[in-house]
Amino acid sequence: MTATPAVDTRVDLAGIALRNPVLTASGTFGYGSELAPFFDLEAIGGIVAKSLTLAPRQGNPPARIAETPAGMLNAIGLENVGVDAFVAEKLPKLAQGVVVVASVFETEIDRYAEVCKRLTGVPRVAGLEINASCPHVKSGGIEFGQRAEVLAQLVRATRRATALPLLVKLSPNVTDIREMARVCEGEGADGLSLINTLQALDVDLATRRPVLRNGLGGLSGPAIRPVALRMVWQASQAVKLPICGIGGIMTAEDAIKFLVCGATAVQVGTANYLNPMASLEIARGMEDWARAHGVARLADLVGTLQPFA
Repeated sequence: MTATPAVDTRVDLAGIALRNPVLTASGTFGYGSELAPFFDLEAIGGIVAKSLTLAPRQGNPPARIAETPAGMLNAIGLENVGVDAFVAEKLPKLAQGVVVVASVFETEIDRYAEVCKRLTGVPRVAGLEINASCPHVKSGGIEFGQRAEVLAQLVRATRRATALPLLVKLSPNVTDIREMARVCEGEGADGLSLINTLQALDVDLATRRPVLRNGLGGLSGPAIRPVALRMVWQASQAVKLPICGIGGIMTAEDAIKFLVCGATAVQVGTANYLNPMASLEIARGMEDWARAHGVARLADLVGTLQPFA
């Protein structure tokens, strides 16, 4: 009996070596240790931890999460323990073999850079993901990722602050994602993560108030997957940077679609709330799909979309 050939699941994401292309999305998997009892975190590509600020951050008051058709709204407000507590208390709880990407968030560019500096040289941190989809105080509430000139300043400052692999997580709430991708490439980013949540609103008719205390929230889940696939494909055509695809990934087939559209790796987010084992099941499912379809390396699927002439 002939043995079934093994599938090579390894990928390189902007200089971060992953055993398979599946990571968990920032804000949906805690700091990793919370979900570690469910499965061996070394069996997936890695985790992207909750976004970190210089000081601990409380976040928004409830209600700050709500279900929507085929999705979820959230306005958590990026609550976190702060970068120093993450390094001292959260990282040591993870097994040595877990690949950790730290997400960085702040309200000012110099503070972003400082968080990057504090994470640089920390042995357990394999790379940084710059959350460019948060309010920019000095620009009147405009997200960093919504104005090309502000995004350029942010990427330039964080690039100077660290030698770690630098991914920039882009906002989908823009006219042209390709322009933002080119800005990141021009300022020295090593890769892109996209997309973040879509700005959205839902209403409680009993009170005629927004369902979230914050009013607006971020829409995630399967409802946004076609938008995310479109943006990943557009960005992959515009730049040479590796891309980590995010948005409504619930199954292995969903994840493979992102690879075909140009993503090197993916992040699983909202699915974690429904099934703590989702990322592991998706990683195993991708390997099974490749084996069934005669694909020797998952990396060979990247960018293989064939548009109609």
